[in-house]
Amino acid sequence: MASSSSSYQEVDLHIFGEEEISCEMRERAYGICRDYLHGAWKQIAPHDMVVKQICGGLSNLLYYCALPPTHPPKSTEPSEVLLRIYGQVHGEDALESLLTESVIFALLSERRLGPRLYGVFPGGRLEQFIPARSLLTEELGDRELSPLIASKMARIHALNVPISKEPSWLWNTMEKWLKSGQELFSKKPNIDGIPEHILDRVKKFNYRKEIDYLRKIIAKVQSPVVFSHNDMQEGNILLNTQGKTPDDRLSIIDFEYCSYNYRGFDIANHFCEWMYEYKLPVYPYYTVAKENFPEKDKQLFFIRAYLEAYELAKRRKGVSSSGGSNEEQTVLGDGLRSMSVNCNNNTITQPNVSYSPPSHPAEEKILSEVQVFTLAAHLFWSLWSIVQGQVSTIPFGYMEYAAVRLDHYLEEKANLRADTFSKRKLDVITTET
Repeated sequence: MASSSSSYQEVDLHIFGEEEISCEMRERAYGICRDYLHGAWKQIAPHDMVVKQICGGLSNLLYYCALPPTHPPKSTEPSEVLLRIYGQVHGEDALESLLTESVIFALLSERRLGPRLYGVFPGGRLEQFIPARSLLTEELGDRELSPLIASKMARIHALNVPISKEPSWLWNTMEKWLKSGQELFSKKPNIDGIPEHILDRVKKFNYRKEIDYLRKIIAKVQSPVVFSHNDMQEGNILLNTQGKTPDDRLSIIDFEYCSYNYRGFDIANHFCEWMYEYKLPVYPYYTVAKENFPEKDKQLFFIRAYLEAYELAKRRKGVSSSGGSNEEQTVLGDGLRSMSVNCNNNTITQPNVSYSPPSHPAEEKILSEVQVFTLAAHLFWSLWSIVQGQVSTIPFGYMEYAAVRLDHYLEEKANLRADTFSKRKLDVITTET
């Protein structure tokens, strides 16, 4: 957790946007912090509060709010918080989804798997601000960070969360986005600034046919249903430079898409994110490096660390109540315990001995799941991007991104040969872990 003694001067300024905060936004942020926090927050004026917009949000607007140096915390109140303003929401179940996310956020916070929750209000929430930076895309495959990420994912998957455990979220969400995208296109067939060939590409593609195809092949792999994050990309993984243990150094954030879902989707989706960089400062605000999709050896390295951590979490029933810090270190071994973070330049210092998780009999099954769910991840985010491109005010090349994910879907589908489901392969795929 961030110490209450943290100050604005200690924050990495690269995370902030350059635009001035409007008076209206400052007043709104001030009112929320004053109403939901206590102590010194009740004694400052709007112009006293430090307010900065945080770069990088694709679905929500993020703001850093802090007490001024003249008003340090009086008691246990935080000196700085993150204000999250939800982006455009649509559909009749939007409110239910936001409420569910808030419950999940609070639960993961108590399990030390996410930031602390300070308040929920209509249109957003107040969270603990972690003095950290999001990972860089190339760091997702870092040999010291990858098993840490795998362990975090495994601990989330091992949770028992009081929401529906049917794996309907993936299908319901794609169906909702397909319907919304079609309705939005019918009202506004053209979008200013988007090339016609890009719009034609996404409008004419037969998403219905491909969703039905995915249902069939996903049924064959029989991936276990677990509580999943569903969006473990680099922007949602924070490197905490003040962390004392491997468990503290990485924090998972943004639980907007958490649900019970197929294990293979969460892992495959994470691997897909190795290819996409979202920090390009000019349009379309992302770059693609398809060659960065992990090869089999890197997938196995992640999967073995995941399986080791998952089995330990399931065996130790007290992992949630104990906080998991010591167990995390046991899972990750001596190699990762020796990893350190250089707090001056936010870089990772390599240990003398690299951690190497042992092989596991279920690893081939997960490799097969990844092969299939890579397709699902591409189609899922293509549909998401079509909707966002018509409703979001956040600058991003949504339609271009939708087309890119569509192209990658078709490429991966072509690579999924019929022998993937031969009798020999199917025996591996359907074996329970």
